[in-house]
Amino acid sequence: MTDILSLARPEIVALQPYQHASWDPSLERIHANELPWRGLADTSAAGLNRYPEPQPATLLTQLARLYGLPAEQILVGRGSDEGIDLLTRAFCRAGQDSILVCPPTFGMYAVAARIQGAEVINLPLRSANGFSLDIAALAAALTPSVKLLYLCSPNNPTGNRLADDDIDRVLDLCAGRSLVVLDEAYVEFSTGNSRTADLARHPQLVILRTLSKAHGLAGARVGAVLASAAIIGLLRKIIPPYAMAQLTIEAAAAALEPAALAVTQSRIAHLVRERQLLAANLAPLACVTKVWPSDANFLLVEFVDAAAALAAIRQAGLIVRDVRSMPGLQRALRITIGSPEQNARVLASLAALKKA
Repeated sequence: MTDILSLARPEIVALQPYQHASWDPSLERIHANELPWRGLADTSAAGLNRYPEPQPATLLTQLARLYGLPAEQILVGRGSDEGIDLLTRAFCRAGQDSILVCPPTFGMYAVAARIQGAEVINLPLRSANGFSLDIAALAAALTPSVKLLYLCSPNNPTGNRLADDDIDRVLDLCAGRSLVVLDEAYVEFSTGNSRTADLARHPQLVILRTLSKAHGLAGARVGAVLASAAIIGLLRKIIPPYAMAQLTIEAAAAALEPAALAVTQSRIAHLVRERQLLAANLAPLACVTKVWPSDANFLLVEFVDAAAALAAIRQAGLIVRDVRSMPGLQRALRITIGSPEQNARVLASLAALKKA
């Protein structure tokens, strides 16, 4: 057993996983109790009457090329949410272990922990310092019960990228003590790079990536866990044997072809320009008190009256995320960068609001 797996639940380390039907594409299948005929509306390449390939090799090869890692360091699942759930179940014992989160941040970390019966320790980001990490407080909170420390960078819903120096310090603090799960769902929109190269030096580091945002596959549900081969092997024990639907596999594979990736890069550049333009035009509005800098595909905006701003945007036929219930965001809304026409409607709706 590797050192990093000493942090995992021993019963998961010892678990004998479900043995799915063996996979050999060179042979005709009469071994998995499948119907031999396709459905009338089935236009998939592989056939929906057949079970999909567990951890599909072609998709893993494409993701390995995209992320610059060997395939054995990648687990593909149904969005980042599945990765969060698997990590929580593999490393947190109910009633004994805990996770550490830095709110305001993505809510699924805490939800997955509470479902598992793990404690959630909240260590707020420092809003006065651009929603940065409080390293001293984090070090004090890092008790032996903390098995997973979640960092989101760029962070949702604040939009800021965490400082690389701070992440380095957290990795050093957690060495041999807990996993650092770095959620990079929005990294494609950032001015900085992914921390994928650090996986070789930090066995405690786990990175979450997704095709939902930059690649436009939110409805397909494709996410990846990037980690040491030991951690990936452990998670493969508990992921459902046929987690990825065949249509999703085919959609993801198509999105990762070179021509599609070139379109994705063009759209990312366009969206970043729209983000800059929207931020610049929101800032001087009378109803706006602050537009936070963003490395993501959204803006966190504070208002004199957030309820009135929300109502005005809805009146324009648009919906934005109300984050006022999150700590420190009592007057804030999260606005996803839309099409130029949608962004113009947001601005027009808010321009009509008075300062008070």
